[in-house]
Amino acid sequence: MVGYWITLEPDDNDTLLVRCPQLPIVVTYGEDEEAASRHALDAIETALASMIADGEDIPREAGKGDLFVPLSLQAALKLSLYWAIRDAGISRAELARRLGWNRESVDRLFRLAHGSRIAQIEAAFAALGRTLDVRIGKAA
Repeated sequence: MVGYWITLEPDDNDTLLVRCPQLPIVVTYGEDEEAASRHALDAIETALASMIADGEDIPREAGKGDLFVPLSLQAALKLSLYWAIRDAGISRAELARRLGWNRESVDRLFRLAHGSRIAQIEAAFAALGRTLDVRIGKAA
């Protein structure tokens, strides 16, 4: 499961201050643990989208904290694709060439807010010599 740990600290106004040790730019709050988790997910995915757009290194280790926040499935797939293309040492232009797609279609695969089709994501992983493995678990 792809996600990040967050820390929760009581704040001075009866809220919880939320931080993500692996992504220092993530700071948010919540009235309770459930709200803090929701706000954290939004803040983490916003930070990741910015980091991907800027071509930054993104930590793969989830770190440690009080609560684990799994990414949405689409964000997890796109982040994993981002890591895979960086591991392969190729550009998005090269991925577009391998797929026979235009550059904009490939760029959309890396926009967390864009609703890419699973078939497109699978094709991109295949062009990098990767496969997807899906596991379904019971909800907590």
